[in-house]
Amino acid sequence: MTYGPYQPQHSAPYPPQQPPAYAPPPVVIDVGGDAKVKALIGGSVAGAIGLMAIVSALTGQTTGGSGTAVAVGILGLLFLSIGLLPVITWKKLNRPRKLVFDGFGVRWDDPQGTPWAVAWAELSGVGISRTQQRRVKLADHLIRKTMVRLDLFPADQGFRQRHPDMEHLWEFHTVKNGYRLPLGSNPKYIPVIEHAMRQYRPGAYLGVKDEGFMVGLV
Repeated sequence: MTYGPYQPQHSAPYPPQQPPAYAPPPVVIDVGGDAKVKALIGGSVAGAIGLMAIVSALTGQTTGGSGTAVAVGILGLLFLSIGLLPVITWKKLNRPRKLVFDGFGVRWDDPQGTPWAVAWAELSGVGISRTQQRRVKLADHLIRKTMVRLDLFPADQGFRQRHPDMEHLWEFHTVKNGYRLPLGSNPKYIPVIEHAMRQYRPGAYLGVKDEGFMVGLV
């Protein structure tokens, strides 16, 4: 028996391979880490000012007599106490806290606090609100503090019953019929949140709402 050259068997062609659906990576804002860095910087500056004032008062480097020296010393103690706050509250400052946007929804990752997670389908809208510090002193024109908050609005009336872990955020500050998560004085969060919303849920994004000047610490 003789064999001719090998001829491959041609079967039906394979269906074209569909590329896997692209899942964008989560958008993560490290709120705890940013707050820790800002507190350490602010505490270091305040502590240094306090120490210089106390040394000036004790070594007679102030002008105006003993009354002025006492006043400078008291002011120095005040600044020094402010500088020590990050040390005293280090455990709280060092607590990890992250705001995460992904394909599921929005979640607050706070292992040592009160974490929560909300699916996109549960939200009718997500917005950003901000207030700015009043310009009273010259320094306010150079460095103007902007408070940033994330506002979440439920899509149904059963939301509050399903999320008791978020009750402390319900109608917090000035928001109505919604939840407000304070994110501190970091305006850099705004474009990050906007990017996350346009990536995952553009139809629910309500934009940025300016609420005038700052009221309180939130």
